[in-house]
Amino acid sequence: MITASDFKKGITISWNNGLWLIVDFQHVKPGKGAAFVRSKLKNIITGAIREETFNPTEKFPLARIETKDMQYLYNDGELYYFMDPETFEQIPLNHDAVEDAIIYLKENDFAQMRFYEGKPFEVSAPNFVELEITETEPGFKGDTATGANKPAITETGAKINVPLFVEIGDRVKIDTRTGEYLSRV
Repeated sequence: MITASDFKKGITISWNNGLWLIVDFQHVKPGKGAAFVRSKLKNIITGAIREETFNPTEKFPLARIETKDMQYLYNDGELYYFMDPETFEQIPLNHDAVEDAIIYLKENDFAQMRFYEGKPFEVSAPNFVELEITETEPGFKGDTATGANKPAITETGAKINVPLFVEIGDRVKIDTRTGEYLSRV
């Protein structure tokens, strides 16, 4: 159990028939009245965000979240299949559970999968990936003085902005947390 006064960013609690990640919190001590904790919570399963206030002594059960490295195998058009490299167990997931990570994953890449009570609910791509550019406009000589960018599409379908000198076939390093181009590889 954890009290509202012990809230920290990144803690997951079980509250209001759901799993909630503490995104932000603030201890407030007004001049009049009792202190309270203003918090911003994100439902891990649905992605909904709520702002709530709690009494600092209010207690919540901590949610035990497991994280495992899983290998992405393939997509059959409906489900995405991941394998535990230790047990070789395959786990199929629908698009909602993988939508943020799948645009950065190729077959046989590893990703982190989060579980609650043995059930997977979220997949995260590695922080940095190297992908090949499959579509982009050609850059023109003399356009580089402004540091301009152009849209590009990677081999996995991710849409990113790249500098004008990047061409089709180039491999680029991407930060998956922000979706930004970092460098050519």
